[in-house]
Amino acid sequence: MSLSPALTELITYFEPLSTVRRDFRGAVTLYTPGVNVLALNATYLPDADPDRLPLVVAWHQAQEMPALVAAIVPLPGAEVGAVRVGTYHPQAEPGLITVEQVSRLSLPAWVAVLTEAHETPEWAGALARHLAARLEGDPAFTLLLAYAGGEAVGALLWRATPGGGGAAHLWGTLDPAADAPLLNAAHALSGSLGASLPDTSPLSLADEVAVTFHLLEPSAEVLPEG
Repeated sequence: MSLSPALTELITYFEPLSTVRRDFRGAVTLYTPGVNVLALNATYLPDADPDRLPLVVAWHQAQEMPALVAAIVPLPGAEVGAVRVGTYHPQAEPGLITVEQVSRLSLPAWVAVLTEAHETPEWAGALARHLAARLEGDPAFTLLLAYAGGEAVGALLWRATPGGGGAAHLWGTLDPAADAPLLNAAHALSGSLGASLPDTSPLSLADEVAVTFHLLEPSAEVLPEG
């Protein structure tokens, strides 16, 4: 079984930002030591094949990393995150937020907003150093910052999609009012936009698919049906 379009979209976006890619029995692992972004440290699974799960867990343990997996099917283990992946179309915004494209020199400030939005400000330094190396010389990525009254309240990393369009799967805001303006600005860069929304977001996506991140236990087994 092949990976779903939603998982493939995430992998396409995040792989250039990762340190290692591993392909195994139809699954894809992105591994990025020293960075706390879930999507950069997960195995993307096409299904819940019980013959694969223990091997995936064993590989993660060998790297001394949590056995974090992403899928669109039910899996054992604790759910630690979820996003909706789909196509974003411009939506109404309050008009009080401005969005600007910023240079790579603004990366530390951009990362500070992103990590604060995800309540992990202690990771700002490590993430900024990692992204600085990954983004250097890569014109596919663009940094956007959202402002309210001169204060930065949102950060988004847009990536041009091979073949046309764009994607936004790494972003966050300190004020929900900045969500739509930030995504609208990303959409304007390419005329079409694949995006991820947290499962709590009131915004909507076309053809959205829920992707969940689970932490597998060493004895991971497939969930019973029904």
